[in-house]
Amino acid sequence: MKRRISSESKGEMSDGSEAEILVVDDDALSRRLLAQLLTAAGYKCLVCEDGSKALQIIHAKPPSLLLLDFDMPGLNGAEVLTRLRSDPDPGVAQIPVVMLTAHGSEQSEVSCLQAGADDFVTKPVYAAVLRARIETQLRLRSMRRQLERQNDELEDWRRDLERDLAAARLTQQSLIPQKPPALPGWEVATCYRPVIQVGGDIYGWLRMKDGRTLFWIADGTGHGAAAALLTTLAKLLFHYGSVEHDTPARVMEAVNHDFRSIFGGRSFMTGMCIAVDSTTGRASIVGAGHPPLLIARRSGATETIASVAPPLGLIDHPEFSETIVDLKPGDAFLLYTDGLFGSRKGNGPRLNPQRLGKMLDCSAPSVEALLGAILAQTAPAKAGDGFPDDVAALAVRRTA
Repeated sequence: MKRRISSESKGEMSDGSEAEILVVDDDALSRRLLAQLLTAAGYKCLVCEDGSKALQIIHAKPPSLLLLDFDMPGLNGAEVLTRLRSDPDPGVAQIPVVMLTAHGSEQSEVSCLQAGADDFVTKPVYAAVLRARIETQLRLRSMRRQLERQNDELEDWRRDLERDLAAARLTQQSLIPQKPPALPGWEVATCYRPVIQVGGDIYGWLRMKDGRTLFWIADGTGHGAAAALLTTLAKLLFHYGSVEHDTPARVMEAVNHDFRSIFGGRSFMTGMCIAVDSTTGRASIVGAGHPPLLIARRSGATETIASVAPPLGLIDHPEFSETIVDLKPGDAFLLYTDGLFGSRKGNGPRLNPQRLGKMLDCSAPSVEALLGAILAQTAPAKAGDGFPDDVAALAVRRTA
């Protein structure tokens, strides 16, 4: 059976090019023998007799590997290595170096490695040992270059991702309302805090055909650019739904139908909306797999309105039922995403709708203060920690 010879043992690099080795030795006989041995092994070989000339050759065209004698007049092997390893050009500084030494002592081995050599061979040189050391260093060099290429590719990917996220962030910022609606007799405050540049939460408000204001919130799956696309879709679907239908339940039916038609049940989002008659305070609430809407009464009592339907996009024809409430002057309600439950202040208990409801304070001087007090109580203990999930909240209070 014939022994298969690897490309490295033929003197080839992993990319198919011929490995070039520079032999630096002040002894002419040693240079000639080493050159014959390396050429026979399939390597391209260059020789020179001193360290200064070797540095000139290396800077003109770095070899694949340097075979360097430790003891030489003028610049010895250690001094050549010192200059190589401190060279600003990585292609020079990282050249693999196998040191040749006539001393077989432990101290000699340590001196070679301390000087910056990758490996060493003791004279007289055994051909098999030298070839094995050279092939090992060339493989390591090839692996290092492959890792560098992969790192460069990862860095390119990271930059592309950052550009995508930046574009997604600008898109999402344009979708999220920056100013509260002008609704006489009502105050509105909002909060949006994604885990990264963009998130899967979104909220908004729309004027319905009968004059009511529809406040809505949605929480899509995931984070990043994909989640931002879901929020874009959510806003469009709620907008179209409110144009075509005149009740919150019918709007949610339309959003569910369109969302499921697009994704076929492979994705979903939770949602809740409340249609408010700003004149009478009568409100209709519909939820789909979303955390309960919280109502804080001026009297100090709190109420929760739970979602009855499953998340949007899961099934074809869910039943959306409306809950009717009357909001009096001084009453407030809170729409929010479940990211608020993932936060906790210090070692306190995990939030739930009941604990969150107790934080609603209708005596706050403004609805901004009301929402700010909740966030102050739920924010992570360390300022730089951030919320563990996207957080969106919409607080509305009737003032007259």
